[in-house]
Amino acid sequence: MPEYPLAVVIMATLLEAEPFIEALSLEKQPDGPCPVYRGNNLVLIISGMGKTNAAMATTYACLTFRPDWICNLGAAGATSESAQLGSIYQIDKIIEPDRPSLKNGAPHVHHPHALPTFQTAALATQDRSVKTLDERREAAIHADLCDMEGAAVIQTAEKFDVPCLLFKFVSDTPNPDEQDNI
Repeated sequence: MPEYPLAVVIMATLLEAEPFIEALSLEKQPDGPCPVYRGNNLVLIISGMGKTNAAMATTYACLTFRPDWICNLGAAGATSESAQLGSIYQIDKIIEPDRPSLKNGAPHVHHPHALPTFQTAALATQDRSVKTLDERREAAIHADLCDMEGAAVIQTAEKFDVPCLLFKFVSDTPNPDEQDNI
């Protein structure tokens, strides 16, 4: 049996992570660069919001725990009304609209690993939250959902040659009637 856990879960906030911590009886570990919870062959790291925090947490995970898999779980905003509040999607494509290529101006694209049979969506990751309808329409050109961490987790995991999965639940939609329901 390996000395280190097989899987690391990266989540942005304690609010997102609390149900997992409780359901899996994960124990808080001594303070490091970010909060870490551990149980059996699973480590859950709370990165904080944004690409920089997500990249640092994923680097810490790869160097400290040497996982066989990394999974980024968390909330994402829907870019259109077709995604229902609370729906869960496996991310099969990540676009960074705020990181254009110097050659052609196209956004960077990442392709995480995917498991069969899950409902999939494309994710736009950028360093600012998408709040207004105009911002959602702009993000919808590229993706079904938007977050602030996914691209950084996959890019960092790839640098360490660790397979990466992403699952996101819809926390908010362009429908104003649903905004305060989750």
